[in-house]
Amino acid sequence: MGIAGIFLLAVGLAMDAFAVSICKGLALGKIKLKHAVIVGLWFGGFQALMPLLGYLLGSTFSQFVSEIDHWIACALLVIIGGNMVRESLSRSDDEELPDPSLSPKKMLLPAIATSIDALAVGVTFAFLEVPVLLACGVIGILTFLLSALGVKLGSLCGAKYKSKAELVGGIVLILLGLKILAEGLGLLGDASLLLNI
Repeated sequence: MGIAGIFLLAVGLAMDAFAVSICKGLALGKIKLKHAVIVGLWFGGFQALMPLLGYLLGSTFSQFVSEIDHWIACALLVIIGGNMVRESLSRSDDEELPDPSLSPKKMLLPAIATSIDALAVGVTFAFLEVPVLLACGVIGILTFLLSALGVKLGSLCGAKYKSKAELVGGIVLILLGLKILAEGLGLLGDASLLLNI
């Protein structure tokens, strides 16, 4: 796999993190540069680390990971999204939407959920001629940049609609989780190329 292939793979893997970052930006509303950097570091770091771990695991766990990666990612995203929807519906219209935490406790699950696919891809690196460290670096850097951009885009869209931001973000996460599950179960087939967000 050449550099162009690695770049395309990195873009594909970064799309889930980009979508979740937009949701984070929606929930944050007004952001500072440090917010985008924190989200970018979490998602970019995990997207760089997971393929390396997958590569190290190699063929021993490839069947296990490839069979359940979509279930794990779906469950985590649906739980996170469902909690966001529940919290948004329990607020009154006058109530201010609190700034969501970017603490490790709040960022760990989304970072894992959006990088499960990268772990499975890393396992395939064990069977291909791929410069693993270069691939992991490209995946991590591109995910960092797209995630930081996603936070900013979400902030711009969400600043006017603070009361609905968490609801929209939760729904997007749930739909993203269901899309991952449907792809993993083979329900979307070739149509998944059109829905690759």
